[in-house]
Amino acid sequence: MNMEFEWDEAKRQSNLEKHGVDFIDAALVLADAPLILEDTRRDYGEQRCLALGEKNGLLFVVAFTLRDGAFRIISARRANARERRSYEKRIEQEATHPYDPA
Repeated sequence: MNMEFEWDEAKRQSNLEKHGVDFIDAALVLADAPLILEDTRRDYGEQRCLALGEKNGLLFVVAFTLRDGAFRIISARRANARERRSYEKRIEQEATHPYDPA
């Protein structure tokens, strides 16, 4: 599957300064993220999702939305301790109880 990514360049620079994570790296995390959740913390005026995935042994959270068929990256940062625990629990659950559509 061909995935297209986009972002606001000023937001990319701001995210890099604030979190030390480049959206170019965030796109790699998003492309291979094993866990994607809808972000329902507030009304953003559009559906937003959080992708949790690893790169170089570190866990990252990438906030994104789908716009015109492209993944628009909104922010990216290292996962906090609570997110790491939740991620590990979900991945473990999926490993022991894989989805079976039959």
